Amino acid sequence: MRTITTTEDLATFCAEAAKAPYVTVDTEFLRERTYYPHLCLVQLAYPGDGKTDAVLVDPLEGGLDLAPLYALFQDHGVVKVFHAARQDLEIFWHGGQVIPEPLFDTQVAAMVCGFGEQVGYETLVRKIARENLDKSSRFTDWSRRPLSEAQKRYALADVTHLRVIYEELKAELDKSGRIKWLAEEMAILKDPATYVVQPDEAWQRVKTRTNSARFLGIVRELARFRESYAQERNVPRSRVFKDDALVEIASTKPASAQDLGRSRLLLREARKGDIAEGILAAVQRGLNAPADDLPKPDRNREKMVVNPALADLLRVLLKAKAEQENVAQKLIATASDLDEIAAGRRDVAALRGWRKEVFGTDALSLCEGRIALAAKGSDVVIVRL
Repeated sequence: MRTITTTEDLATFCAEAAKAPYVTVDTEFLRERTYYPHLCLVQLAYPGDGKTDAVLVDPLEGGLDLAPLYALFQDHGVVKVFHAARQDLEIFWHGGQVIPEPLFDTQVAAMVCGFGEQVGYETLVRKIARENLDKSSRFTDWSRRPLSEAQKRYALADVTHLRVIYEELKAELDKSGRIKWLAEEMAILKDPATYVVQPDEAWQRVKTRTNSARFLGIVRELARFRESYAQERNVPRSRVFKDDALVEIASTKPASAQDLGRSRLLLREARKGDIAEGILAAVQRGLNAPADDLPKPDRNREKMVVNPALADLLRVLLKAKAEQENVAQKLIATASDLDEIAAGRRDVAALRGWRKEVFGTDALSLCEGRIALAAKGSDVVIVRL
């Protein structure tokens, strides 16, 4: 098991990998104490002789520069293969402002190929590579050095078995003509906006049970302060204050440190110093914001009238289509998509792209009474009217 600790050795490996049709990639990182993921290890492999084609890259040793790896990521002649790529890509975007291209995510590909909902890597290793993984090192501290042999074996297995998985899934997608389906899904992963949380938009992630514009205005200011504070100091947003405390503060509207001290949910550290001052200032900004500058409550869902019988029929249609096409239901449409379609909305993801071909066209036909569903033995069939 070879571990690369110098930029020169990484450049040499990447030059060899650039001659291959693809390279598999994985990372080990920590995030419990930081806002941004702390990269501890990169695993790389390409199809080769089995001796020099898989390595561990240690960014914590020897002042290694990942520039050669970022250059490989931008080489359009080499497919970069990940499993459940989102967190890995976030690391590389924040670390080097680069997103690998072209990109192949085996978790998404497996869903397209009928392996179920968000299938895990261990499952694919067992079903495709016919191997079993030793997961004993999964939750170890990857920042500690030296790494144990067990850690190294575990880490390397995440990219060596991935080669077999990629080749089988790619062959299946080529055979079925569904490679364009995967390309549509990869577009979201390749968008840098996927990995950036703007403080001004952070409030939209906070779940509330009110449509009061003023209340949402306070939530917006509190969430903005928390996100900016967490990003600037590289600490988890939950270490500043959690969502339940944020909603409590927006309800009680504290005006002083004494008021803040009465909070039931606010962490002790947040009741003093910079955080306390930031909270009180955010509450005042929310209270003083002009009415026309307050967030607009989303009343569309509130006004949405869902035909429950039609929604149930759409669920049956979705299940039938997913089984017929051998693709994961949730990849085609979510429960929310079905409710929106049943309520008459047409700007829904399930009605665009490959999803429209597989499900959307028939879903609209069902809504318009141009098809019906019937039972035929254990199957559900479509009846054209």
